[in-house]
Amino acid sequence: MELVRRLMPLTLLILSCLAELTMAEAEGNSSCSVTLGGANMAETHKAMILQLNPSENCTWTIERPENKSIRIIFSYVQLDPDGSCESENIKVFDGTSSNGPLLGQVCSKNDYVPVFESSSSTLTFQIVTDSARIERTVFVFYYFFSPNTPIPNCGGYLDTLEGSFTSPNYPNSHPELAYCVWHIQVEKGYKMKLNFKEIFLEIDKQCKFDFLAIYDGPSTNSGLIGQVCGRVTPTFESSSNSLTVVLSTDYANSYRGFSASYTSIYAESINTTSLTCSSDRMRVIISKSYLEAFNSSGNNLQLKDPTCRPKLSNVVEFAIPLNACGTIRKVEDQSITYTNIITFSASSPSEVITRQKQLQIIVKCEMEHNSTVGMIYVTEDDIIQNQNALGKYNTSMALFESDSFEKTILESPYYVDLNQTLFVQVSLHTSDPNLVVFLDTCRASPTSDLASPTYDLIKSGCSRDETCKVYPLFGHYGRFQFNAFKFLRSLSSVYLQCKVLICDSSDHQSRCNQGCVSRSKRDISSYKWKTDSIIGPIRLKRDRSASGNSEFQHETHAEETPNQPFNSLHLFSFMVLVLNVVIVATITVRHFVNQQADYKYQKLQNY
Repeated sequence: MELVRRLMPLTLLILSCLAELTMAEAEGNSSCSVTLGGANMAETHKAMILQLNPSENCTWTIERPENKSIRIIFSYVQLDPDGSCESENIKVFDGTSSNGPLLGQVCSKNDYVPVFESSSSTLTFQIVTDSARIERTVFVFYYFFSPNTPIPNCGGYLDTLEGSFTSPNYPNSHPELAYCVWHIQVEKGYKMKLNFKEIFLEIDKQCKFDFLAIYDGPSTNSGLIGQVCGRVTPTFESSSNSLTVVLSTDYANSYRGFSASYTSIYAESINTTSLTCSSDRMRVIISKSYLEAFNSSGNNLQLKDPTCRPKLSNVVEFAIPLNACGTIRKVEDQSITYTNIITFSASSPSEVITRQKQLQIIVKCEMEHNSTVGMIYVTEDDIIQNQNALGKYNTSMALFESDSFEKTILESPYYVDLNQTLFVQVSLHTSDPNLVVFLDTCRASPTSDLASPTYDLIKSGCSRDETCKVYPLFGHYGRFQFNAFKFLRSLSSVYLQCKVLICDSSDHQSRCNQGCVSRSKRDISSYKWKTDSIIGPIRLKRDRSASGNSEFQHETHAEETPNQPFNSLHLFSFMVLVLNVVIVATITVRHFVNQQADYKYQKLQNY
């Protein structure tokens, strides 16, 4: 007991020091409190500046009892530039805790303005920092919005070679709490120059409040090439044929917004002409420098149908439909050719003679061998040039919900029940209305490379499975249905591949019109118009629940174990436990020693 009395002052001194340390760290831990707009996380909108300390792990949950979603924007993020995304990051979860689905992660390596949207009225975000002692600042802005009531003229898709767009209500004040995304995508081979005629947004050095973000690609994950605000008129140039522009505004200080236009520049090298052929059109590119020899800029060129005009940029482009603009279609010897002619339009209908060179470009695409072969003949005073181009039939395969084939199933993988009826459609994407699709062979495999074992559903146009039903010829669509199954001694994934034949509908002797033949009358492998489509995986529903639980448990464990700092509270609890163990051990040892003294060293009495 004497030892216990001696240890008590030391115990009280340690506990006092630990309590002071805990209070000091709690006072300095400013990142877990809101420094702008108060500490209530349930407003309809809020802006927060978070100053972060080293070795922190803080979590915020946003929720309101209303049927709306939450949009959260991290418009300015300054984290450890040398830190890894595993040791220092911001994670956003859909729901009331960090156990919900992960919407995304932000770290110093991100090259975009992070924006996340919840599926309901609750959202959680967690910030973890490493031990580096540097300045960290995160600007967070969130608000509730209704996805079913979009802002008019807020974003959209642009696909012409040149165009213009403005912020909603321009030149009047832009709306509050707007998030608008414009996707601009032009033909392959082009890049774009984006010019802002005016930008009038809230002025801020870091563009935290209202801003425009420009991405070099088809989405907001493509790489940020600029984040601007205030009053500027910048110009941006893409590296490919797509750009994405985002306007984000907060709840205060609305100004005129912006006005922008873009033009296309053909980026590939071309001296005279170029031709590419696809399932629905012929695309001809003509160099303007080549046309200068004919004193033409391209605006007086025409097709057989003079109403079909070219697009003009730094080149002249004709996109010639296979079934319009005077295109001639010819079928012979199991091949289909499409032909059109580009010429100068006469300056006056009354002209009879000319003393200038005339240009005639004969455009021809031939469809065969699962591809298209293109040829250009350029006649210039009996001088003939030609070029060749290759392409392919564009086909796709998809699952549908019912035999009406109206609603496509977009889930991948698609989870089904055993024996569930599946509806499959193979589509040919072409503007030629005289082609039909025939399902020659459809087989299944448990692997994406269609390796053994395989199972035939359709072979030579005939059903090989008792549940398989092949629908009659229907234009550009080949259709069938079957009941879901799984492979024995294998994973429950099923991949489908169909070999299809493409025929001229007017040819009544074609393989497509022969239908099911148990013994083929001709070698299908030599048939000129054929292509493959593949879809999958299709999986059983019970496999989703099993794998899903496994993945969820692994992810939850990963969230709970790493990056958890051993803070003062943990140290305090640990030290108290150690002291208790020491005291109990001391008492036990002392008692044991006393007992040993009573028995081992007791003097013998004299008799």
